[in-house]
Amino acid sequence: MTICRGLSAFPLTPTNEAGQVKAEELARFVDRIAAAGADSIGLLGSTGGYAYLSREERKRAVRIAVESTGGKLPLVVGVGALRTDDAQALARDAKAAGADGLLLAPMSYVPLGEEEVFQHFVAVAEAGDLPLCIYNNPSTTRFTFKDGLIERLSRVPNIVAVKMPLAANEDYVGELARLRQMTPKEFTIGYSGDWGMMAALNEGCDTFYSVVAGLLPAPALALTRAAQSGDRETAARLNEDFQPLWTLFKRYGSFRVMFVIAELLGLAHVQPPRPVLPLPKDAHDDVRQALDTLGTQKLG
Repeated sequence: MTICRGLSAFPLTPTNEAGQVKAEELARFVDRIAAAGADSIGLLGSTGGYAYLSREERKRAVRIAVESTGGKLPLVVGVGALRTDDAQALARDAKAAGADGLLLAPMSYVPLGEEEVFQHFVAVAEAGDLPLCIYNNPSTTRFTFKDGLIERLSRVPNIVAVKMPLAANEDYVGELARLRQMTPKEFTIGYSGDWGMMAALNEGCDTFYSVVAGLLPAPALALTRAAQSGDRETAARLNEDFQPLWTLFKRYGSFRVMFVIAELLGLAHVQPPRPVLPLPKDAHDDVRQALDTLGTQKLG
């Protein structure tokens, strides 16, 4: 099963005020993604608020998602934790619950060096014994994977992919060529940061890890397929429809905006985990207008 190609959709993990996963709502999100035909689901990523959930609730979220997909769609599960032994335990939990792959970010309080990150990833990859994707997310972890470290990790058993931040100056051609030259042929290179979806896919990245696809999988998939097929005109038109939403993602953070989208679409009434505060009410109108620009016929 290929876990890191095409469009990977990252849903919220809906919880109550006590941090307990709301099973019906999570299953609804997962079913929506599967019905649209996304290539995989990225559960418990940053959008899934993994850092705010207990181990038990993370296990429960995986079980709910596995039951909902019925094995029909690859499920990649985030297993980031501050301690290596905790991340190893989460990796084992995910495998036991039926996950198809793992996503790992180098969470830390004390800033980590490259060798520390390397050893952390080796340990978790071995413990999980599933295909593992490197999560290069310096905006949250404050750690940036340099080319040399990605090359080293790409040779580690079970490490099969990297999820990159958007390329500087949109130089996807150069970055992809450089990374592909130093990593194994089967190692996949993808990106996240939804406003860069069209550009990254146009230039041939293997995977796009999408926040918006977690709640709006159909229009995100339409954009993905247009770019993948080389239909740049259609991709540009679809991306233009998304522009108001991309603006809000950059202004408020996509995590906060997604909670409003879930409410406006009638999919769930949930709030971000504190201390993250919900968007002010006046911002809801901006989100509603952005959804209107996409067109209700496209909201799938």
